[in-house]
Amino acid sequence: MTPGPVQECGGAAGPPAVELLAPAGGLAQLQAALDAGADAVYLGLRGLNMRAAAAANFDEAGLREASARCRARGRKLYLTLNAIVFDGELRAVGRTLDLAAPLVDAVLASDWGVVAACRARGVPWHASTQMSCANAEAARFLASQGARRIVLARECSMREVAGIAKEMRALGVEIEVFVHGAQCVAESGRCFLSHQAYGASASRGECQQPCRRPYEIVREVPAPGSERASAEFSVGAHTVFSARDLCSLPFLDRIVAAGAASLKIEGRGRPAEYVRVVVSAYREALDAVLAGRFTPELAAPLVERCAAVYHRRFGEGLFHGRPGAEQFTDNDENLATRVKRHVGVVERDWPRAGMAQIRVQDRTFRVGDTLCVQGPRTGDATFEVSSIRHDDEVWDESRKGDWCTVPRPSPVRPGDRVYAVVPR
Repeated sequence: MTPGPVQECGGAAGPPAVELLAPAGGLAQLQAALDAGADAVYLGLRGLNMRAAAAANFDEAGLREASARCRARGRKLYLTLNAIVFDGELRAVGRTLDLAAPLVDAVLASDWGVVAACRARGVPWHASTQMSCANAEAARFLASQGARRIVLARECSMREVAGIAKEMRALGVEIEVFVHGAQCVAESGRCFLSHQAYGASASRGECQQPCRRPYEIVREVPAPGSERASAEFSVGAHTVFSARDLCSLPFLDRIVAAGAASLKIEGRGRPAEYVRVVVSAYREALDAVLAGRFTPELAAPLVERCAAVYHRRFGEGLFHGRPGAEQFTDNDENLATRVKRHVGVVERDWPRAGMAQIRVQDRTFRVGDTLCVQGPRTGDATFEVSSIRHDDEVWDESRKGDWCTVPRPSPVRPGDRVYAVVPR
């Protein structure tokens, strides 16, 4: 059965020339993505997706809220159902699709049982990168089965992306590529290391990331006076299996020229400030590419902006060739130049006055410091503190255990968490 027409999100004028696709592990991240300029957002429900353990994910109420917010903005929403599925879970897949069908624009699938369930219900589906599509013949087969979009294997070079995209344009099928975020030693994701070590399968979204840890290698060797002896070798952290994070900003124009219809940012396990910073950087870069004004000089400060939030050492993935030892990182896992420290909680907000009342519970802050406020409806609001008041008193620094008011650029909500953003 051929899927029905793709559903549009709330009055959108049509798909953008190139879609910027952002991750959301929860409502705060989704709001941050929308505010930062994402054209579409992808998320997962609790289970049956490749971030089942790393992200909070969404329940039924959260999915309905996410859909409403996307439709209100004219953005698209995609649901990940891209884990492997066992016989006993097929009914759950069907129930999930029945719930999601009117709420999302497409489902990302890697299991043919999920594909069959989508086809039976007329739900548009995209071929997940876990399908490891790396050539035009495989892409043609997926298109013949009803795939509206194919997320190419991360092993594909730029030349291969261009070739497959050209083939698919004639069939009306879009090509999506990853442009930013964490990469796996098993590039397109089918790794058994976590399953063998901990019984937590990466193919079920439960990866414990043993690849990111230091190792000690023991080699058995013959020795005088004994039948066997061993030699031990220490291997430094993050050198053998731990891949660099992908950052495509310096060559985003080439990816667009290759024919990618959607640029996907990885990070459903990342916090709201990560989503806001990275999506806004790629929004600026993509707008420049589409306007014909993209330059390396424009890209450089955007890379620095992304470096402020959580990341490993940046790399170029396999766009420019494979294989290569330069794809693996050799230093500490998180290289963010700035980190957040918990301050307290928002108690009140005055929209007309543009002021928020904060209860300071942990770290204090001063005038000139940077705060970020995060919440399910707020997303991530980051601003520099211009003044601190307590009733009629003007303070230079907040006081632990007490409340104070500060000007903020956009509304926040009671219960939102407040953090100070400081150099790492």
